[in-house]
Amino acid sequence: MKTNLCKSHLALAVLAAIPALCSAPVLAQSAPAEVTTETEVIEVKGFRSAIIKAKDLKREAMIAQDSIVAEDIADFPDLNLADSLQRVPGVTITREGGEGRQISLRGLGPDFTRVQVNGMEALGTSSSPMDARGGVSRSRAFDFNIFASELFNQIDVKKSYSADQEEGGIAGTVNLRTAKPFDYDGAQAAVSGQLGTNSNTDSTDPRIAALLSNTWSDFGALVSVAYSDRDTMEYGSNTTRWRREGGKTAADASNTALQAELDSGELWFPRGHRYSMWENEQKRLGVTAALQYKPSQDFSLVLDLMHGKLENTLSEHHHAVKDNNVVNELVWRDNNGDKEVIYADYKNATWRNENRQDYNESVFNQISLTADWTLSDTLKMRAMLGHSSSDYEQPRVNKLNIEAKKSVNIITDFSQDAFYGHSYSPDFDVSTLEGYTVKDLYFQSNFIYSDFDNARLDFDYYLTDSSSLKFGANYKKFSNTGFERVAQNFPTNPATPQNQGVFTLTAGQVQLFSGHPDRSWLEGDMAALQAFYGLTDFALTDEYTVESSAYDLTEETRAAYLVYDTEYDVAGAPLRLNVGVRYFNTEITSAGLSKGVPTQMVRDYSDYLPSLNIAYEFIDDVIWRTGISKNMTRPSLGAMAFSANVSQTSLGENDIGQISVGNPNLQPFESVNFDTALEWYFEDVGLASVALFYKDIDNFIVTETQQIVYSELGLPAALLPVGKTVDDIFNVSSPQNSDSSTIKGFELAVQRDLDFLPAPFNNLGVIANYTWADGKTLYRNVENSGEDQFKAFPGLSKQSYNLTLYYETEQWGARVAAAYRSKYITGVESGSIDDDERGYHATTNVDFSAFYRLTDNVKLNLEAINLTNVRDELYSDSSNRAYNTTYSGRTYMAGITVQF
Repeated sequence: MKTNLCKSHLALAVLAAIPALCSAPVLAQSAPAEVTTETEVIEVKGFRSAIIKAKDLKREAMIAQDSIVAEDIADFPDLNLADSLQRVPGVTITREGGEGRQISLRGLGPDFTRVQVNGMEALGTSSSPMDARGGVSRSRAFDFNIFASELFNQIDVKKSYSADQEEGGIAGTVNLRTAKPFDYDGAQAAVSGQLGTNSNTDSTDPRIAALLSNTWSDFGALVSVAYSDRDTMEYGSNTTRWRREGGKTAADASNTALQAELDSGELWFPRGHRYSMWENEQKRLGVTAALQYKPSQDFSLVLDLMHGKLENTLSEHHHAVKDNNVVNELVWRDNNGDKEVIYADYKNATWRNENRQDYNESVFNQISLTADWTLSDTLKMRAMLGHSSSDYEQPRVNKLNIEAKKSVNIITDFSQDAFYGHSYSPDFDVSTLEGYTVKDLYFQSNFIYSDFDNARLDFDYYLTDSSSLKFGANYKKFSNTGFERVAQNFPTNPATPQNQGVFTLTAGQVQLFSGHPDRSWLEGDMAALQAFYGLTDFALTDEYTVESSAYDLTEETRAAYLVYDTEYDVAGAPLRLNVGVRYFNTEITSAGLSKGVPTQMVRDYSDYLPSLNIAYEFIDDVIWRTGISKNMTRPSLGAMAFSANVSQTSLGENDIGQISVGNPNLQPFESVNFDTALEWYFEDVGLASVALFYKDIDNFIVTETQQIVYSELGLPAALLPVGKTVDDIFNVSSPQNSDSSTIKGFELAVQRDLDFLPAPFNNLGVIANYTWADGKTLYRNVENSGEDQFKAFPGLSKQSYNLTLYYETEQWGARVAAAYRSKYITGVESGSIDDDERGYHATTNVDFSAFYRLTDNVKLNLEAINLTNVRDELYSDSSNRAYNTTYSGRTYMAGITVQF
């Protein structure tokens, strides 16, 4: 109740302030003059100039903002947009195949950051081949790896809120901007080409980009193209989590001490250790075009078009320990009071080798028409109309399992490396045909389609030369549909081919600890075995659609805002003030299958979002900022859909199956935000700042789990995992609104040229920032214990920092950058008895880049990513047990850029 009262008082206070401020005295009462917030155009040539321009954008912004700009034409600072964003204070990223994918901002996960492309909200959807990383994205998180970085010339990260911004991003808003013809003077062209490779592959990966722009009097046209073809390979070790397992028996019945330990229920075993390799050929194409009509400084009309396509052709290889129920001997260690088995010798266990073939593509298209028009000396208008679509199709996920169950003894050893175990058979050759049989084939496909329609009209009315009213309205329609198809329990003919032609040897590149060779193992040949079982032309048609997975979600939002901007002279120093309020109404239509019955629900919600922002330059070049606002974030797409997903993870006899269902009744997150900062701007590059932030969040969403008999769910029996029946109990999880939560933190940043050093070190410069964030919320029934616990927000790293050291002359330059993020959780389990949470250990990624100018227009460049080949460690449980550990390798690229 106290929180709601505070929020109501905030809204009333800001609303009451608007008429008072409109009548307040202003600095000058002269005739209205045109006011512009356009930044002085700086010719961007080199990293140092890009830093200067970004600093100026930050200084002139009314809210807390950081920007990244291109160094040269079609030359963004990093190969990947997310990799660039991780240099911004408060931003951390997740990675896929060694490159950035999603971002967290100020401790809040990817769902809380709204992403715009050329000022229009957009969604980019891709996937991960690893279930441990979330698999197919059914959230509002934007996947930045869809786009090539060369397509953009500026990114703005808006960390605080003003009522003239569209609602939806509690963490902030990221705007991606593509180039426009009148950004440049006359005819411009640039082309770049690179060849790259990765230490895990022997491929030669091309990357090319080109931009062509020209203006003819009042008209301009620009087109840019970027294409890359990249092979990646991640490898690692996985446990499929740990569990206190009963039911195991001692191989020697006379070993009563061992049997007593096995019967105690106190021993934690890895559920199934495996080695894995993920190979991927990734093709990425991006095209932008802009047509601009600009007859004067008073009018500009821009037609923007954008196309992006990301294709992934994946091949996975897994070599797993199963049926490890008979134990010869074991060794355990005390881990936080748990008896964790770090060495075990199993008798009559099983090797299960999986081969998975996956193809998926993400296609993004956007068209927008934007008009900027100065109607008079006192009135300016901006209008935007646009449509974007983000379509994800995964037509092929084919899995094949073979297994060896012929009296196989297997040893699993975590004693030398707790997060990279070693499993082997002393008396069984896993690379030969004898002993293997075909277990099953499985076919799946996934489809997700998203569309945005946007219309916006904004006005600036200048009351005086130092005050104005901003007002406007916008309409936004978002639709999201999806479904999956599944066919399993093949082959129906149990015959197993006994010839080498349908099996193949996987040349393992799985790193083991010292003293053990890299591992190779036998796996099934997908095409050959499909042919053997008469499935050569098998395709997942409409009849295989899982009805419970099909959903259709539509959101229509209408909003309007009013903002008052003014400037005062306070103690002889300029103070800028921005106060306003936004109203929105959102109508949701959710359709799908609920407990086997077709269901549709329509509901709406609305709110007022006030904001107050102040920027006071109380000392020359020193600005104090503060902002108070209310904002909201809508629940993730998968959470709101009428849909059900039955996990197909391999289960043991005593394992409980997992089912997740959506909840269309979820309320949006609401937050009251407070931001304040001190910023000192000095010299060309120089900047030092400290910022504090605090958010009070209502309606936080957590997962709650119930145990329900499968037959009561209205789901078809065909979805049951192997070994389960309709009479079995499943953990059924669904998202629910929970209690209020808070997040708080601070950012420190400094950048400057080290020109005070003696030559040649005076060409050095440094950029450094550090962020601390803390936020917890209450999770229900953690680890199926019946207890509620406070834990951190998913995606929140308590500490993160970036350090860049650069050296630049007119002819050559180089920089090395390190990005650190501390451990963070990915989720908290309410139904699983295996772990209370899961998350990633801390990482430090180090990258390097350099250039050399052959001429003013020809530049050679070199890039090196992940120089230390840092490994990603996903842990299971707060007791910190190994879940999934992977290496993505070092990436090297060399190329040339030519400007005309």
